[in-house]
Formats: sequence, C-alpha cells, structure tokens
Amino acid sequence: MSKKMTAEELPACPVETTLTLIGNKWKVLILRDLLPGTKRFGELKKSVGGISQKVLTAQLRSMEESGLLTRKVYAEVPPRVEYSLTELGQSLQPVLDAMYSWGENYKASLK
Repeated sequence: MSKKMTAEELPACPVETTLTLIGNKWKVLILRDLLPGTKRFGELKKSVGGISQKVLTAQLRSMEESGLLTRKVYAEVPPRVEYSLTELGQSLQPVLDAMYSWGENYKASLK
C-alpha cells in the first residue's frame, strides 16, 4: 500500500481485509518478531532472515501506514530507529497464535 486506505477502500470481506494488511510472508514474520517487544532495524533484519534491506524497509513503511507499528527515530549519530507494534498490531497476536497451532498440528500429522 502506498497510502493509508480508508474503510470504504478496503475489501468488503473481513478475511480479505486481514490479508490485505498482513497477507505476505514478510509482514507476518515482522509481526511475530515484534510481538515480544521493540526492535531496531538491524535486529529485525537478522531475526526475519532472508529479507533484503529494501524489502524490509518497504514492509515496515506499509505496516506503519496501516497503523500496525510505530517507528521512533532518535536524533543520534549514527541514527537509531526502533519499531514497536501499536495496540492494533498487538491485537493480531491471536491470529498468529492460531497460525502457530495450525502449523504445529500440520507438521505432527506428517509424522
């Protein structure tokens, strides 16, 4: 998303709305890694793994525009930037918990 969407612009289906906001691999992994608390850009890049700096920056900006996370810049040299989930972002924890449980059950069914 390049700009914050209005309620009228979002899909009518709630599932599609959720997928619009977090429907890619990177956003879900960023959410997972921010649920425990605030992280710096470099920490996120390491913990997400396999993501380029350009893609991580784009995903973080999109999530910030959607209201899922906040970005705090400290006036230091070198600049320090921290990311935290908003209350709205934290409210996605049950969704990620359900995905975790489903993944565990699926892996167990393959044994």
